[in-house]
Amino acid sequence: MPYAIECKKITKIFGNTVIANDEIELNLAYGEILALLGENGSGKTTLMNMLSGIYHPDKGEIFVDGKQVSINSPADAKALGIGMIHQHFKLVESFTAGDNILLGQDKKVKKSVFEAEIKKMCDEIGLSIDPNKRVSDMSVSEKQTTEILKVLYSGAKILILDEPTAVLTPQEIEKLFDILRKMKEQGCAIIIITHKLQEVLSISDRVTLLRKGKSVGTVITKETTPQQLTELIVGHAVELKIERPEVEHSETMLKIVDLTVKKSDGGLAINDISFELNRGEILGVAGIAGSGQKELCECIAGLLPASHGAILYKKENILGKEPLEITQRGISMSFVPEDRLGMGLVPSMDLVDNVMLKSYRNSDGIFVDKKPSTELAEKMVEELSIVTPNISTPVRRLSGGNVQKVLLGREIASEPNVLITAYPVRGLDINSSYMIYSLLNEQKKKGVAVMFIGEDLDVLCALCDRVMVLCHGEITGIVDPRQVKKEQIGLMMTGMKYEEAVK
Repeated sequence: MPYAIECKKITKIFGNTVIANDEIELNLAYGEILALLGENGSGKTTLMNMLSGIYHPDKGEIFVDGKQVSINSPADAKALGIGMIHQHFKLVESFTAGDNILLGQDKKVKKSVFEAEIKKMCDEIGLSIDPNKRVSDMSVSEKQTTEILKVLYSGAKILILDEPTAVLTPQEIEKLFDILRKMKEQGCAIIIITHKLQEVLSISDRVTLLRKGKSVGTVITKETTPQQLTELIVGHAVELKIERPEVEHSETMLKIVDLTVKKSDGGLAINDISFELNRGEILGVAGIAGSGQKELCECIAGLLPASHGAILYKKENILGKEPLEITQRGISMSFVPEDRLGMGLVPSMDLVDNVMLKSYRNSDGIFVDKKPSTELAEKMVEELSIVTPNISTPVRRLSGGNVQKVLLGREIASEPNVLITAYPVRGLDINSSYMIYSLLNEQKKKGVAVMFIGEDLDVLCALCDRVMVLCHGEITGIVDPRQVKKEQIGLMMTGMKYEEAVK
């Protein structure tokens, strides 16, 4: 039986100098789940964009069902039965699930027939969705279900999933994996991109590894280990252990008291929460996407007003102060939003100018000395392994993971007393992620109070001294991760209080 997809010597070059893919070899069979692993900038996204019709290879051949094809647009990919489910969902929030599934379909169908077809598809692979439910009212897992149904309804038998577990609870991840296994049993061919090695070992049949734009091999999952995969990804041995140094928590740096923050639509984003952040500790924040993490960060940083409560920094209430005033008091916030290049960095500026955004006000007179920022940019590139042609390259030309390194490196370089980090390893490969964990631990040892908002419960439990769980803007518990199970934190993320979750 021919492969569902076979790539032979696929090459993609940008600007005649940047070789994103260099003679990539990849194959995928029907009834198989293939994991795609690689460092940031290794060419994973570029390769998938060629399979989904966004880019076209400069050299090489793509075969679908044994026949050589030319995929020049997403419409071509759809016609070949290829569907991609992106990390950030491509849904119209004001439409229902059914409306979104029907968008872009060529055929017209009666509502009763459509709903019967959707029910049949759901029953076959274990999905559950109300086609009349508005997307804006859905949970994250319901939105993902809608995305899956959208590509399946269009006739896709080859699915590409980009970081599909990034914002799911452990229970939702296991449910998604059950669905993928059923789709595999029905003959679908699935590619999953993820940086979480335990998920790769749990769900995939084979793993294809990329390094610096080249394919370095494909291994059978059951015959490999996390250590072997990591060595193949980065080219050398990496210690896969997150340290949690013991540091005496001698002083409360930040105290949040009865904080309430409203959303732009008037609803509650944060509802009467109180907690403390101590010097020399890492406080983790766990929660399903949209549970108030973003608003909490923005309120502490002075970007969002609060309707009630107080934020005490060394017993001084900083609520209502301007972001510059708060930064000057030593509170550094590194926030990586969905729009990374809109809020944190200026995309058209190079590394030096983006670094200088944090310090240009310290210059004397009207002239700015760029030398310190240039030296810092060069130091960040070397110490954080930022992949860039040079420090004069606009950050918009960097991969998402390297953009995050620039952002976090700049914040740490400001030597804060309190560091707010929201999703600092989102989109980072395994080697870069462990580098960031090490950097945060160094800040902890220096006595910095660190708040770490993360998505991976394994990381939160291994890195953090305490974990605060949010659900719908409320705290369901603050726990010692050494004394609770990951699944219990998952239950708290869905709204169950600590006392019930640990029964």
